[in-house]
Amino acid sequence: MNQFYSPGWAFWIGSVTIVSIVALFIFLRGTAKQTVFRDKQGNPIATTGHVWDGDLQEFNNPLPRWWLGLFVITLVFAAVYLALYGGLAFYGGVLGFSSDKMYQQESAAFDARIEPLYAGYMKTPIPQLAANPTAMATGQRMFLTYCSQCHGSDAGGTKGFPNLTIKNAAAWLYGNSPDVLVQTITEGRQGMMPPMGAAVGGAPGVTAVANYVRSLTGLAHDSALAVKGKALFANACAACHGANAEGNKALGAPNLADPKRQWLFGSSMESIEHTVENGRSGHMPAQKDYLSPEKIHLLAAYIYSLSHAEQAAPASR
Repeated sequence: MNQFYSPGWAFWIGSVTIVSIVALFIFLRGTAKQTVFRDKQGNPIATTGHVWDGDLQEFNNPLPRWWLGLFVITLVFAAVYLALYGGLAFYGGVLGFSSDKMYQQESAAFDARIEPLYAGYMKTPIPQLAANPTAMATGQRMFLTYCSQCHGSDAGGTKGFPNLTIKNAAAWLYGNSPDVLVQTITEGRQGMMPPMGAAVGGAPGVTAVANYVRSLTGLAHDSALAVKGKALFANACAACHGANAEGNKALGAPNLADPKRQWLFGSSMESIEHTVENGRSGHMPAQKDYLSPEKIHLLAAYIYSLSHAEQAAPASR
């Protein structure tokens, strides 16, 4: 909706607010004056002179002074509040208050309070930290805040986003060692599988390569097409995936020959053909601008614990 935003809205809303307060004040001031109504002979009467249905009359009863005073106090409070806190949008207020400024102040105060805790975690090696239940409880909350949107609350991943609980190290595109996890979280990853349809000779070549890829892990395939696909794979795909399709972690190219590998986009013939023909792209955003090195260290330890539960070193006492 930000495409509809214009600075003019701030002045419009502010103007309506100011006019409303002034108009209400004038209205209250007018009702505060008790008007004395008189008949034709000049005698005072207690009604406004309005009559309905022959005998239904409106008495001249202004608002009680205490009630009127409450309305006035409310308007004065509103004016003072707007002057101090900048509720008019185009005016920042005498105190310079803003919700963003308050958030920054509260975040800084919170970080200062827990900084010693993270500093202690930073000194602990990731495998050892992964065995610390208290640290992992904090790491889990961080994961739910920063990572679950893509990887799921259980870190099981979804289509296009890897499962972080897999204990098979070969199934990780870039690896799951402590240093690699820290690097991935800090700098992010940019995965790219280029479209290879033209490189393998169009639709027939795409189908042949897809059959070969499926044959590597024992999935149902056409043997004759797989033989043709192997030759095409060697010419067009081996540069990234290797001659034996064992992958390349430096490039993030998956090991296609590992029966325990995870298929980010599915292992069906249609999905593999789509991948070969059109390519794939994936982006893991860098967190270095949002998380301190200490928090990244703790988050990496939590992710490490998901796939190294039985390998986590005992916490020191």
